[in-house]
Amino acid sequence: MQTLITNISQRIRQVYQKAEGFIEDEREIPLSQVFLNATFQRFVTDNVKMLQDLHADLHDDWLRLYATLDYNGLNITLSVDLKLVLMELNKDTQLIVFEQISDTQVIEASYPSFLHKIAVKCALFYYQKIRNDDPLGMILEKLKVIKVKDDLLHLDLNRWLGQNRSIIDTLSKVHVNHAVLREAELVLTGNVNLTALFRKMSEEKLDNVEDSLADTQVTPLKQK
Repeated sequence: MQTLITNISQRIRQVYQKAEGFIEDEREIPLSQVFLNATFQRFVTDNVKMLQDLHADLHDDWLRLYATLDYNGLNITLSVDLKLVLMELNKDTQLIVFEQISDTQVIEASYPSFLHKIAVKCALFYYQKIRNDDPLGMILEKLKVIKVKDDLLHLDLNRWLGQNRSIIDTLSKVHVNHAVLREAELVLTGNVNLTALFRKMSEEKLDNVEDSLADTQVTPLKQK
């Protein structure tokens, strides 16, 4: 029975090998804003000591990112508008790339002293007005949250997701090629990996067969 099921599974996989194991038609996978922010909390915020909060408000084709930092008595909440450039999620890569489309704004802040307040305002003015640059990328890079490459913000989730076997197992079945921002929603565009799905189905069937065989085994009667 096990050989039969294995052969059927292998035959099905061979049919789809010409398509490299992926359905040609891309599928949309919608994720809510709440789910995305919960993911940031679990895999980013909880792993960066000075980062108290990281969440986003999603809109059509752009998002507003909020970051709350706590450092040496300075507690400050910053916001910035970003455009989603790239999202790639598979078993090898978990990468999100953003383009900054606005200056960083100070939403709320508490300073340990008046001098710290002046220093922060002067630093923002210097970067944004004189250097024509923005400090947010530099700040998040120093906190090892992102990397700045070619003026784009690269958020590599592999540092945290790569250690989660359940997530990597899921990503072996779904290859996300891109994503689109909509109001309060992130819509992933990806392919379903049929090879991985059929392999999983085969394993589950084998487990069921083994359980069934175990349940139907009869202990031989002893001869008197």
